[in-house]
Amino acid sequence: MPHIEITRDLPGISGLFAQRPDTAGVLSELAETLLRSGPSPLSRGERELIAAYVSHLNRTDFCAGSHSAFAAAQLEGGAELVVSVLADVDTAAITPLLRSLLKVAAEVQAEAAPVSGEVIAAARAEGATDTHIHDTVLIAAAFAMFNRYVNGLATDVPSDPSFYDVAADLVVQHGYGAAR
Repeated sequence: MPHIEITRDLPGISGLFAQRPDTAGVLSELAETLLRSGPSPLSRGERELIAAYVSHLNRTDFCAGSHSAFAAAQLEGGAELVVSVLADVDTAAITPLLRSLLKVAAEVQAEAAPVSGEVIAAARAEGATDTHIHDTVLIAAAFAMFNRYVNGLATDVPSDPSFYDVAADLVVQHGYGAAR
């Protein structure tokens, strides 16, 4: 049960956005820029996968479910690929570059400290540019904040898993502004 009254019966960040449209606009714009519209060497699906992975590591079921669906809708391999990444990034059928970037994201998720030189060197050895590393760290850091917002207020998780598929259709077709 949420720690605050949510006047519209919406799960996760959706309910919080409905409750506070003033902050919803800013946070939706941030997600739109990081995950969809901003220039990046990472595809939209890869950016969503980083968000899903960090949310999974943070045990934020709503965000992990949402961004897993958003990633699955945009990545070759779909939901099966996303499930395999969340289960074991080391054995998932992803590129070595993406695997190394997910390890960068995991270090950002784990603590507010510099990412280790070893993990950065491993990412660079797989072809990561400054922009790959920057975008990965920024997505992971932003999702640490989003996850704490959702979990901190004890928001509900959808009772119907198809909620995530409907949300994925909206976000993939129209962006994060449509999800508010």
